[in-house]
Amino acid sequence: MAELHPLAARRPLLISFSGLDGAGKSTQIENLRAYFAAAGSKTKLLAFWDDVVVLSRHRERFVHKVYKSEIGVGGPGKPVARRDKNVRRWYLTLVRHALYFLDAINLFAVIRRARRSGADVIIMDRYIYDEWANLPLRNALTRAYVCLLNAVLPRPDVAYLLDADPEAAHTRKPEYPVEFMHHCRAAYYRLAKLLGTMTVIPPLELEEAKQAVDASLISFVNRKAGDLDPAGLTSAPSRPPA
Repeated sequence: MAELHPLAARRPLLISFSGLDGAGKSTQIENLRAYFAAAGSKTKLLAFWDDVVVLSRHRERFVHKVYKSEIGVGGPGKPVARRDKNVRRWYLTLVRHALYFLDAINLFAVIRRARRSGADVIIMDRYIYDEWANLPLRNALTRAYVCLLNAVLPRPDVAYLLDADPEAAHTRKPEYPVEFMHHCRAAYYRLAKLLGTMTVIPPLELEEAKQAVDASLISFVNRKAGDLDPAGLTSAPSRPPA
């Protein structure tokens, strides 16, 4: 088993993945887990919706019943008409602010437990950033709300934003209208600019995206702890990202 660098021994690395549905988050997460496993590091995977979101079943049941949102995950040739985050009403915006605040409180507890689990690396499949991207970020009060929570919430050591072409992402996961996915993409970039802490991975082929994710992680650890990554590796992946 590779020896962990003292940086990782003090506190597990927290890494999050955000982005459009169909941007390739699951693929990149599995790649990163394999990367750490090969070096003998223990990872803990958390899914934001399953492990953090408060009253998730009730919230899901509500959109199914009231807005006739279809159940399931869309796939090529099997579109699913989702009606949840793409339903924009003023009263739902207010409700989202309140619910996301509750999710933020629970996020504290979830991250605290994860850091005590013995894992060397905590990987989040989505983060509260994906919720904030659903809010009207052009509104000054909403931006103040986001900045306030961001100042006090656990901040990922590396927060990846996987960019994707909306048409290509829609082909992989046909759940939301393409027009709405364009809107979401713009919202993610607006959020990244507001926070200033997200690592944007541009739309790339699969292998190039993997290389970009790996290389940016190595770059982060090099800045924080010399030339060793948290798994005891001494160099970046052999193939540089495009």
